[in-house]
Amino acid sequence: MLTQAEFLQYAQWSGIATLLFAALTLLGFVLKWGIRFRLVGASGFMLVLTAGLFALTLAPAGRTVIPGAVRYSLIYDNGGAKTVITVLPQITPTALEATLRQAAGDLYSYGRLGMQGNNNLTIRARTIIHPEPGVSTPLYLGKVTRSLASRDDSEMAIEIYQDKVAQLPKSVA
Repeated sequence: MLTQAEFLQYAQWSGIATLLFAALTLLGFVLKWGIRFRLVGASGFMLVLTAGLFALTLAPAGRTVIPGAVRYSLIYDNGGAKTVITVLPQITPTALEATLRQAAGDLYSYGRLGMQGNNNLTIRARTIIHPEPGVSTPLYLGKVTRSLASRDDSEMAIEIYQDKVAQLPKSVA
């Protein structure tokens, strides 16, 4: 994955190429070349490309990895303030907390909308248990609530439902 510094270097080179195309376009208009309007299009394209590369230097491209987090799958996301992830039934409470922190970091986006004045993102973690053969039951294990206003939310509220975690099947070691 490219870093912000690499995107900045590419944006600089693209900016230089944009200026060269603009100068070539001006020269084409002064000398009345037949390709002058094509040069306008090429200059415009280079300008858009340069702006896009520069925009990639502003936002962090990488993601933070939380130690102890396990794989999860996103199963519901309304694009706003509510999401649900699923984890394996063999998860431990410490791994669940780390996974909720990981999901809160991964699913944060500037484009999410708070619903009805709620400026928080709520991520609920669930799993499926099988209390008896042929019966599947969803079991919500916990949730994390974080702010949609800032990427670095130091006041994330993580709630683990200990009574639900106790219902998980014990792993055979």
